[in-house]
Amino acid sequence: MKKYIIKIVLLFLILFTQTINAQVQLHDSARVSLLTASQWHGAVYALFGHTAIRVQDDSVGVDAVYNYGYFDSSQPNFMYNFVRGKTDYVLGVTTFNDFMYEYEYKGQSVTEQILNLTTSEKQQLFNALYINSLPENMRYRYNYLYDNCATRPRDMIEEYVNGTIIYPPTSQKQTFRDLLHECTVEHKWTEFGIDLMVGSYSDRVIDVREKMFIPDYLMESFDGATMVVNDTLSYPLVMKSEMILEFDNERNSAGEQTLFTPFVTAFALLLITIIISLLQIANLNIVRLAKIYDTLLFATAGIGSLVLFTLMFFSEHPATNPNWNFVWLNTFALVAAVLFWVKSAKKIVYFYHFINFAVITLFILLWWLIPQQLPIATIPFSLSLLVRSGTNIYMKRNKKLKNSRFRSSKYMKAGWGQ
Repeated sequence: MKKYIIKIVLLFLILFTQTINAQVQLHDSARVSLLTASQWHGAVYALFGHTAIRVQDDSVGVDAVYNYGYFDSSQPNFMYNFVRGKTDYVLGVTTFNDFMYEYEYKGQSVTEQILNLTTSEKQQLFNALYINSLPENMRYRYNYLYDNCATRPRDMIEEYVNGTIIYPPTSQKQTFRDLLHECTVEHKWTEFGIDLMVGSYSDRVIDVREKMFIPDYLMESFDGATMVVNDTLSYPLVMKSEMILEFDNERNSAGEQTLFTPFVTAFALLLITIIISLLQIANLNIVRLAKIYDTLLFATAGIGSLVLFTLMFFSEHPATNPNWNFVWLNTFALVAAVLFWVKSAKKIVYFYHFINFAVITLFILLWWLIPQQLPIATIPFSLSLLVRSGTNIYMKRNKKLKNSRFRSSKYMKAGWGQ
């Protein structure tokens, strides 16, 4: 049902777009404005807010919102294509009333910035938006840092004004990751997942233009921006800024914070790992239980590594490679989880545990030297893998030592004639 509803909505957008004739001549009283919606806690993609362009001219009956944020999650293999960075978004056109109804229903605030454009600039932008919204032009390849629902409106406005927009310099030294954290601070698991997926590239300091992938930062930059024409004339880009829809805390609440944050969960996992390891060392006959636990633990790490591997080597997304989380979340863990149950692979498993123990030990010891901001929950998670590999190494060597002593004792007794 959801698949058909989305297709009907997209069809409506196409039909509505066709009703807005590109030959409509806007009057001097026409207004072009940037609409910025606050974050919505109901979906991960909406935590970063949203941007759209409004074109209003009551004299010709135009009040349309151009929205670059539509996507079809019902497309075949949507999640796989999204991970690979092969997701297409759509420029949709809706009425201003429909746009406001949606955001009022969700409890989001909306700020309108009326742009200080000439009649000619408004017409050029309006015509370009119309052409861009045609069925053959409406799709574009989404990029969450450089080509999204916020950067597209900015780029369109910059292209169709007869001057240069000068943005005020950024006041803070921030990275892509810092801005992502600001948007996900109330959603710890989302923040943790993003921290795992984006690599060291996201930890470099970014300039004011790069910050505009977040709608709020685009809005802030527009507020202080200046339009410069022929190096002689300059004036503010934004003529008027007004919040036209207030934020509704009841409808748009982050909800209660869960006790099991990534760090708490990781610490609890580490405690369970230590307990199982101590019981195994104490020879309490839990060999099968330990093997089952190892299988689940290393298989989970291995599955996570497949996502990282795809992002690093088969994705068009930026900032995913290099990613130092791949040191402790590696695909060999998934292979090892299968080999735990193969008797003839005991030597291979032992060799894996030895390498894994050494690598994670270095990973933790050199934590502060790694050129990537890693989530603190990574430490107990990786320690769980380290403890299990260390325990398996100890048990294997201890068993080998006992067998060696047993054989030596047997040979000595045989020499004594016993």
